[in-house]
Amino acid sequence: MGEAALLIECTLDDIAEANAHALALTRVLPTEWHPLPAIRSVLVRFDPLRYTQDEVQAYVQDALAHATPGALPPGRQVTIPVRYGGEDGPDLEDAARQLGLAPDELIAQHTARPWRVLMIGFAPGFPYIGPLPASLTLPRRDTPRAAVPAGSVAIAAGMTGIYPSQLPGGWHLIGRTEVTLFDPAREPPTFLQAGDHVQFVAIASGNPTEEEKIATG
Repeated sequence: MGEAALLIECTLDDIAEANAHALALTRVLPTEWHPLPAIRSVLVRFDPLRYTQDEVQAYVQDALAHATPGALPPGRQVTIPVRYGGEDGPDLEDAARQLGLAPDELIAQHTARPWRVLMIGFAPGFPYIGPLPASLTLPRRDTPRAAVPAGSVAIAAGMTGIYPSQLPGGWHLIGRTEVTLFDPAREPPTFLQAGDHVQFVAIASGNPTEEEKIATG
């Protein structure tokens, strides 16, 4: 990563456990290093005129002793209403068929419980949410789309992603939400943060009610 950055990777096989360690380490590192959690790793960027790599590495090794996943705060509980299927989720039926489920069963499993935001990446505000169980795990589509509409809720590789803007993408589109995930004029600009818990709620077509829009607590 060069002389001004260090990447710490977790080798645990379990994605949820590895991500919890990454989030816990992020919390105990100095904010001036801008620690950035990913699914299984943390990137730190530091001023090489103030710190050497050896100093940062020694600090990180010591911090690992204090990075306890069990001490993580619960994170925000966020409800995201989703219109599943139809024009909003053109891949719902095919994804369900590949999983050996009826479309309603796929929706029921997807809305059965809250899922953790594992990281923000790919594009500003794009959340990787999961991990989903094996019963909802599909590889990416063979042929990516050149343009996926903003708000599309999609699954692939054992996770759910939500497209914050129109982007190319190869995930299976199962629904769409009206929630704005990225607004550069907002502070912070990304609506979801790593460590938040997202509860998807199925709604009928049309605009969601105020109660259905967003609930945080």
